[in-house]
Amino acid sequence: MALLKRLARHELLPVPFILNGEARSGRAGDTVLTAILTHTDELRLSDFSGTPRAGFCQMGACQDCWVLTSDGQRIRACSTVLEPGMNLRTIAEPRS
Repeated sequence: MALLKRLARHELLPVPFILNGEARSGRAGDTVLTAILTHTDELRLSDFSGTPRAGFCQMGACQDCWVLTSDGQRIRACSTVLEPGMNLRTIAEPRS
């Protein structure tokens, strides 16, 4: 179930992206955080406790909303604008 429910901006152009290997869609002007949380109830699991996280400060200061791009780059979901074709991961790759 989604944590956020879109109440406005339905008329804005859809922005396709990939989340953990699944095709998703946000809206023009969405942050990555908004786009993700309109599809799921958590952003990622805490690196320390394994508990669900959904962002904290919403302004790029707390580092609670890190997600990964397909090339392994970390981005702050709360302050990064969603771009068409982004390939994002919220689940860390298993370590070998």
